[in-house]
Amino acid sequence: MKIQTPFKLIALVGGSGAGKTWLADRLCQDFGDEAASLSLDNFYSDLAHLKPAEREKINFDNPDAIDWPLFESVLHKLQQGVTTATPHYDFTSHTRSTEWKTLTPRPFIFVEGLWLLWPPQMREIFDLRIYLDCIQSVRFQRRLARDLNERGRTTNSILEQFSNTVAPMHERFVEVQKAWADLVIEESITEAELRRLIRAIRALSSDPVSTLLPIADPPSTPQVVAIQSL
Repeated sequence: MKIQTPFKLIALVGGSGAGKTWLADRLCQDFGDEAASLSLDNFYSDLAHLKPAEREKINFDNPDAIDWPLFESVLHKLQQGVTTATPHYDFTSHTRSTEWKTLTPRPFIFVEGLWLLWPPQMREIFDLRIYLDCIQSVRFQRRLARDLNERGRTTNSILEQFSNTVAPMHERFVEVQKAWADLVIEESITEAELRRLIRAIRALSSDPVSTLLPIADPPSTPQVVAIQSL
């Protein structure tokens, strides 16, 4: 049986460009001082020991590229209320920064990443597991904008990587995680659905079972997407 703690870990899982970072930031904004966030992206294994040309050959869309022991250790510390140091990954050089960040646990810790539910041992760590489902064309456009602006990539290299590794790896390692999620968010999320999600997350502090029960909303315009219980 999972031991309940006052520090709740909420997994935000989905493909590259599905909106995980946006949702984590928005939830942190709504929860204020009660929330903290953590990204799996910063837990890629350090490749400083490899030459730059060799680093480029690594498949960064495979969960094997993650330092899972370190990530799991950090999550356990946060869940136990222990302030811990977290790494920062430089995607331009594919190396881990020597300057780590200090993360203080908060009542609600939003963790976002591609494969949070892929390792079997990780699935039981989270108090709520949310999968963001988004069509490939939208995910590609979002990834294109991000990699051009933030990661020093070219359009051709982004397109080639998406076609050769991102899309097939998504089907193999990301899409299947819907089966292990408690909630699925389709495409994007409306304000009404966001309010419902926030109430479900807050309910974790009192009754974990209630997070999956229907929560009535006042009449509103037709929803673009829905949060559905699996």
